[in-house]
Amino acid sequence: MPQYTLLLRGEKDRLAHLAPSEMQAIVARYSTWIDELGAAGKLGGSHKLRDGQGRVLRKAASKIVVTDGPFTEGKELMGGLFVIEAASFDEAVAIANGCPHLDFGSVEVREIEVMRRP
Repeated sequence: MPQYTLLLRGEKDRLAHLAPSEMQAIVARYSTWIDELGAAGKLGGSHKLRDGQGRVLRKAASKIVVTDGPFTEGKELMGGLFVIEAASFDEAVAIANGCPHLDFGSVEVREIEVMRRP
C-alpha cells in the first residue's frame, strides 16, 4: 500500500499563548487521532521535530551556504510529520483532514517514493 507523509507546518509562537489545560487538551486530541490511525492500520510513524534546531544547506555556485534554522526566510516552522498508509492520494488527504494540527497551521500531504539503490 502506498505511503504518504503529512508535514505539519505553522508559525513558531502560535501555541505559546495557550494555558497548560488547553495544551493538554490538544495533546489528548493528537493521542486519540494517532490511536485511531494505529488501530486502523494506517499509521507508519510519527515524529515531532525539535524546536529551534536545524540548518538549511544550499549550493551557490561552488560553495555550500548554511543558514540557521529551518525556514528562516519564510518564518514558517516545520513541527513534525506523520507517515501514513493509504490506498490513494484522496484517502491520504481524507486522513489528513482529521489531523488536529489544522487548528494551528497547515498539513501538507505528499506521497513517499521509496528510493532504491541501483
